[in-house]
This record gives sequence, C-alpha cells and structure tokens, in this order.
Amino acid sequence: MKNTTPPAGRRSSALTHERVVGAAIDLLDAEGEGGLTFRALAAALETGHGAIQWHVANKTELLRAATSATVSRAVGTRDSNAAPNEAIRALALNVFDVMDAHPWLGRQLTGSPWQPSMLFLFELIGREIQQICPRRETQFTAASAVLTYIIGAGGRETANAQAPEATGDRLDLLDTMASFWENLNDEDYRFTRTMGEPLRTHDDRDVFLAGVDLIVAGTMHDRAPAAV
Repeated sequence: MKNTTPPAGRRSSALTHERVVGAAIDLLDAEGEGGLTFRALAAALETGHGAIQWHVANKTELLRAATSATVSRAVGTRDSNAAPNEAIRALALNVFDVMDAHPWLGRQLTGSPWQPSMLFLFELIGREIQQICPRRETQFTAASAVLTYIIGAGGRETANAQAPEATGDRLDLLDTMASFWENLNDEDYRFTRTMGEPLRTHDDRDVFLAGVDLIVAGTMHDRAPAAV
C-alpha cells in the first residue's frame, strides 16, 4: 500500500502542489531553466527534496506544471459576449504578454507541441474557429495556424527582447537598424530601404496582433457550407 504520509522535511506539512509550482515559477523567472533545480527549490521553500517530490516527481513534471499554471492564469476567463475574432485576438495578446513576462515559457511551449498547455490553447482557439467556419478541415488548419503563429511569432518576439543586443534602449537599437536599412543597396533592397521609419516607430504587440488578424480574416472568408 502506498504511504500516504508526506516525507519529513523542515516545512513539509506546509507544502502544497501550488506552493511548489509557484516557487518553481519564481526560480524560472529569476534564473531561467538552468537555475531550476530541486536543491534551489528546496532552499526557496525551506524544506527537503523528499517533501517536494511528494508533489512533483521530477524536473520535467515540474516544468510542465509551471507552464500549465502560467498559461492558465494568463488566459483567464473568456468574455462570453466577445465575437470569435475578438476572443482569439484577446487570447493571443494574453499569451504574448505572458511569454514576454516569463521568458522561459516560449521554449517550454515549443519544446513539446502537444503537451497539456498546448492542447488547452488549441481547444480554446478551436472553439472560436468553429463559430467562424463550419468546414472541419478548415477548422483544423485555421486553429493549428493560429496556435503555431501565437507560440512561434510571440516566442520569437519575446526572445528577441531578451537578447543581449536588445538590453539597451529599444529606440536607439531600432534607430540603428533603421539607418542600416535605409543605406542598403537600392537595387537589391528597394522595398526594405523604404521601411526605415516604420521600423523606428512600430510596436511589437501591434505587429503580432496584425498577424493574428490576417490568419483569422482568411478563415472568415472560407464560409462554404459544411458537407451533409
């Protein structure tokens, strides 16, 4: 019979699964994935390894739990009065913002495509897509495209913001890049040369949402009746 008494620890009786996962999220935010160890977690919780492993068996399980908790909090409660395209837009922006706030999250979501957190997001997106287009094959393609874009583009943008070269003043960095574009060879880059000013003034979140809108708008044009 399985022992139902948690292993002894300095504060094991005070531990809950939520406390363990919350402390793991704090460590991930502060130190990244490499800094999340059971030794560091035990120190943060002032307990022993055994007490922690009563709630999570290993680091993989801990990372998935931290990912699920972070995504669930970000998505929040859906506005039942929102139009499907607006609901998808709101979800996309929430996920973008939470990946920006937790730089480790994008890697966790892309590392295991059909983990519970990804299935959760796929389900939420798919329910909205069903209201836009009745064709099942289009529903799958559209929901997959939206999810892939949110995680891929959102993760890339937030990762770029954390890159060493982006740690200085954002406006200075964009101005340097824009000046470089404007001085490119006109024969090879006649479009890119004209994009210097938009690059200087663009907002990453607006660009990200524009991509979501384009995918959803394409889906809304495919309204052929479902096969009987």
